[in-house]
Amino acid sequence: MAGSGSVGVHGWGDMKSLTIQVITGRWFVVFASFLIMSGAGATYMFGLYSSDIKKTLGYDQTTINLLSFFKDVGTNVGLLSGLINEFMPPWVVLAIGAVLNFFGYFMIWLSVTQKIARPQVWQMCLYIFIGANSQSFANTGSLVTCVKNFPESRGVVLGILKGYLGLSGAIITQLYSAIYYHDTKALILLIGWLPAAISFVFLRTIRYMKPIRQPNELKVFYKFLYISLGLAGFLLVMIIIQQRVNFKQSEYGVSTAVVLLLLFLPVAVIFIEEYKIQQSKRLALVDPSPVKVVTEGAKVNPNESTNGQSKTVSHETQDTRWWQNVFSPPDRGEDYTILQVLFSIDMLILFVASICGIGGTLTAVDNLGQIGASLRYPKKSISTFVSLVSIWNYLGRVFAGFASEHILTKYKFPRPLVLSLTMFLACIGHLLIAFDVPNGLYVASVIIGFSFGAQWPLLFAIISELFGLKYYATLFNFGSAASPIGLYVLNVRITGPFYDKEAKKQLAALGLQRKPGQELNCVGVDCFKLSFIIITAATFIGAVISLFLVARTRKFYRGDIYKKFRGEASAEQAEVTGAENGGRELGQMGKDDVDHN
Repeated sequence: MAGSGSVGVHGWGDMKSLTIQVITGRWFVVFASFLIMSGAGATYMFGLYSSDIKKTLGYDQTTINLLSFFKDVGTNVGLLSGLINEFMPPWVVLAIGAVLNFFGYFMIWLSVTQKIARPQVWQMCLYIFIGANSQSFANTGSLVTCVKNFPESRGVVLGILKGYLGLSGAIITQLYSAIYYHDTKALILLIGWLPAAISFVFLRTIRYMKPIRQPNELKVFYKFLYISLGLAGFLLVMIIIQQRVNFKQSEYGVSTAVVLLLLFLPVAVIFIEEYKIQQSKRLALVDPSPVKVVTEGAKVNPNESTNGQSKTVSHETQDTRWWQNVFSPPDRGEDYTILQVLFSIDMLILFVASICGIGGTLTAVDNLGQIGASLRYPKKSISTFVSLVSIWNYLGRVFAGFASEHILTKYKFPRPLVLSLTMFLACIGHLLIAFDVPNGLYVASVIIGFSFGAQWPLLFAIISELFGLKYYATLFNFGSAASPIGLYVLNVRITGPFYDKEAKKQLAALGLQRKPGQELNCVGVDCFKLSFIIITAATFIGAVISLFLVARTRKFYRGDIYKKFRGEASAEQAEVTGAENGGRELGQMGKDDVDHN
């Protein structure tokens, strides 16, 4: 019995030790980031609640598009979150984002439910800007942290985290249906409190950790990918079934339970991986010879880096302040300063291409509800379009992240060329909307969702590869700023006014005149036709411009762009292993002394 109790205590101690190891490990940071990203996509659901804003507050389409613009400015202009992240730990960034999220969307909910006086348009613009700006804080706090923790797997990290962000629209829709059923105004309240709650739960979990390369690192990310694909597949099936069958609130509860199970399934993978690490450490203590071989093989001269340059040179690069050597940037792949990036031709090309490509697809996503209504699709189909965009947005992100990483590593296929091909694909989706192909909006939702999603991880990965990771938190958010510029030109200045002009023409043809505060609706293919022809042209031009970046970086992508990070990870691993060996030698000496006595 004494022996049995000893085993039980030992087993409980092992379990407790493993649980602590899981919660404090690098992989749990990734899992926490999955959940934060899963709740941070409220901006992609604008098509579901914009009609409530339009109807309750009596806005025309130009005003709705203005709100959409401020939403996307808030989402993508995250320079403040980036600069804060340069000087403060990630948990501070996440906390600020949670507060902004709740305040912004809670004020919108109060306005739409008429619990406060009808706000002015500028106030609604401010509320939605504040609420949406929280997404940049969530992105910066979690996504940038994970990229720095796994620098050699940045493509897959960006792809899967941005994938969960893309899925968030469909995930939140399931949760909202289970909690509030069909009360679309309550959806605004849900996206106010839920993301804030998730961020607060994992505040101290998200943190920087020294990158140590694990042999099976990529395999673990592929396991996460398979789980997320299962989640996306389940959501897609639910979307199709819910389109054909009227679900009760309890039935939505069952589907939501499955969604939550799949969301938390990565924890099982993390426990297995951390258990393997725990067992390998025990084996090393029993037989240190395998570890000794690794240590000898991983010896790194402290004055040498992997590319043959001295660490002194690297140290000088790290000590370069953000305002210095503006017009004398280092080689591609080294750490640029902020101003060096802003004055870089590579960044200018990438920025202009993103204005055209992301701005066009985002205009389509934000107007999807109005497009479906104008083309006389049923209301349930419009909800399906929004969910389809969410699912294919996810698939575009994970495909772009994992596929571009694979073909880059194996075939040296440049990531900017994948970006160009994605923009050419988006042109097809825009043309389907422009010419109202029968049932074409279903196909357009798939193409535009995929293209929109694929561009984000490609953009962020290219920025990290060309300009380094030292100021990545700021540069990451600078790249995002291309989106609202494109949206303002293509959505606010072109799509909205053209829609309202056609709507007024239809009213005049009926001998009617719009009353003050009356919403303005347009029906027919002409509502969006000219706008999307212009968007198609702009996207095509952006794709052509991005080919110049492909030509400029061709030589860079033929080389080993991760060599530097492998050297740093090897040096860190050698240092940790050497410390472990030293500890074991001291422990063995002590044991020998005891035995001798």
